[in-house]
This record gives sequence, structure tokens and C-alpha cells, in this order.
Amino acid sequence: MKSKIIKQFFLILIIAFLFFYREVGRQAYLLNIRWLFLLILAFCISYFLTPFVINFAYRYRILDIPDNNRKIHDTSMPRIGGVAIYTAFILVLLRNVQFAKEILGILISSSIIFFVSFLDDIYGLSAGLKLLVQIFATLIVIFFGYRITAIPHGFPLENLLEIIITIVWFVGITNAINFLDGVDGLVVGFGSFCSFLFLLISLLTNQKYVSYISSALIGACLGVLPYNWHKAKTFLGDCGANFIGFILASISVVGWWAEKNPVVSLSTPVLILGVPIYDMIYITISRIKNKKVRNFKEWIEYVGKDHIHHRLLNLNFSVPSAVGMILLITFCLGLYSIILRYTQATDIIAMIILFQAFLIFVLLSIIMVSGRERKT
Repeated sequence: MKSKIIKQFFLILIIAFLFFYREVGRQAYLLNIRWLFLLILAFCISYFLTPFVINFAYRYRILDIPDNNRKIHDTSMPRIGGVAIYTAFILVLLRNVQFAKEILGILISSSIIFFVSFLDDIYGLSAGLKLLVQIFATLIVIFFGYRITAIPHGFPLENLLEIIITIVWFVGITNAINFLDGVDGLVVGFGSFCSFLFLLISLLTNQKYVSYISSALIGACLGVLPYNWHKAKTFLGDCGANFIGFILASISVVGWWAEKNPVVSLSTPVLILGVPIYDMIYITISRIKNKKVRNFKEWIEYVGKDHIHHRLLNLNFSVPSAVGMILLITFCLGLYSIILRYTQATDIIAMIILFQAFLIFVLLSIIMVSGRERKT
């Protein structure tokens, strides 16, 4: 108990020093390591807050109750660990970044996602309402001038189609990453890995605001990771998983990933976020094929143990090794995206690299089928 008090005391000192002594941030900016300053500060705040969030959840009974049909844990667990991630992320950006439109639009829209998801963790909201909120939050991002520009210029209904594609992307990525939140440490680990890959590319391309957002998310996720790793002391809840998913979707849209090369530009975020995208597509096809869902309402409300992490567990992977496998695959796909971006690959080489990435998804399909067949 005494050691915990001492640790919390030193964390308070570090946070106060970094947060209020502005010279540290100024020097970090001058040395071009502002991203590292934000990462460390977000980590300290998130790590400091998580025990208080856990105690708050126990006190007010905001717990994830075991359910053999849907859950793999056997004890009631706090389910609002995402509060620490959101608070650290927002505080760091509010304190250290001027209100550029890249930042402001994401802060507003992601805050809406967080608060509605937080209410869902407490009271349970309908899937339809949550979907409408995600669409509304995406429209805010679009209002601030960001959307996926995948339609050729001059194509009929160009603007409308790009808005629809952007909405599908945000809603899809947000929910796909929420679907991954089924085993300890997976979503915070995945969020950290993907943010690191986006951070690396943003630093190499001098996208400072993208690097700020990415580093803040890395630090906020890593701060919760010790409490969310197996065996977890807290779950993220929808407020954490949806928030991380929405931020990753935002980074992929706000950033630019290639000049005059739409194939590389579009494939970069798709590769980095490839695992949850694949997982969502696979389970959707599987559930429709097996008649587990028959309409859109059933699709957004259905919860089952058929995701990639469940299949790995069915293959006798431990929870940490299943998480490690998914993160390793994510890292490999991320390396492909970096190679595409920085080797100035010809169209043929780019297609070969994308084919290699496709083979990874083929291996994932084998894992998914094998995990289903060996399920007892």
C-alpha cells in the first residue's frame, strides 16, 4: 500500500512538471521531439488515472458481468478503462496543441463518440442509436474538411459518394476495432501498434498534427495496458474501444500517405488496419452464410465468439500469445505499407507487395476455419 502511494505521488510530480512547466514543451518543439513529449505525458496521465477509474467502477457497479454465451471471463470486471485513455488523450492535446482544424474536429467528434459509448457502458443503448451517433460524429469530421477522396474528379455525384465512403469507413473501423475487444490487452495493444505505424510515417513526411494525435493515443493506450493485460484488472468498455477505433479512423483520413499515387494512399491505412477490417468482413460473410443474421438490425446487434481472437483461443493459443499473433500480423502489414510508401515502388512491385499482404489474409482465413473446426 505504501509503495502504491509513493508511486502515485511521483506520478503526480512528473505530470505537474510536464503539464505546467511550459519550457519543457517548448524545448521539445524546438528539438522536433514534441511527439515524444506528448507520448510521455499521455502515458503518465493514463497510468495515473487508471486505478482511480477501476475504484470508481467498483464503487458504482459499472461492471462487465460474465456471460457464457458472449464472454470468456469468469468474474465481474470494471468496464470503463477507456475513461483513462480518453482523459489522457484530450488533456494532452488541449494543453499542448493549438486549435488547428485537424485537432479541433477530431476532439469534438471523438468526444461525442466517447460520451455516448460511456452511457452505453452504464445503461445500455440501442445499436441503432449508437450507429446514428457514429454517423453524426463522422459528419463533424467531414464538416471540418476531411473525407476520403477516392472518387475521380468530375465523376457524377463525386462529393456525395465521397461522403458516403467516409461514413462507411469511420463506422466500419470504429465497430471493427470494438469487435476486437474480446481478450485482455488486444485493443490497447492494437491501438498502440497502429498509432506507432501512423506516427512513423507522419514523422517521415513531416505531418506534425498527425504525429501529435498518434503519439497522444500511443501514450494513453500504453498507460492502461498494464491494467488491461492478461489477467486484466479492467476492461476498456465500449467507451475505450470505440474511442480508439474512431481516432484511428480519423488519423487515416486526416493524414496523407502518398503523393499522386492513389493506390499507395488508399492501401496504407487499409493495410495498417487490415486485421479488424478482415475480421469484420469474414464474420459478416460467415454469419450471413450460416443464417445467424438476416438483416442489418440483427447484424449490428449480434455478438458471438467467432472473431479471430476467439478462433486463436480455440486453437489452444493462450491469451497473451493470441494477442501477440494479431499484433505481429499487424506489424507485418504495417511494414508493407511503409515499403510501399518509401521505396517509390513501380506498379508491378506495388502489386507484388499487395499480393504478399493478400497471402497473409489467406493465412488468416485458414486460422479462422481451423479455429472453428476445433471448437468444442
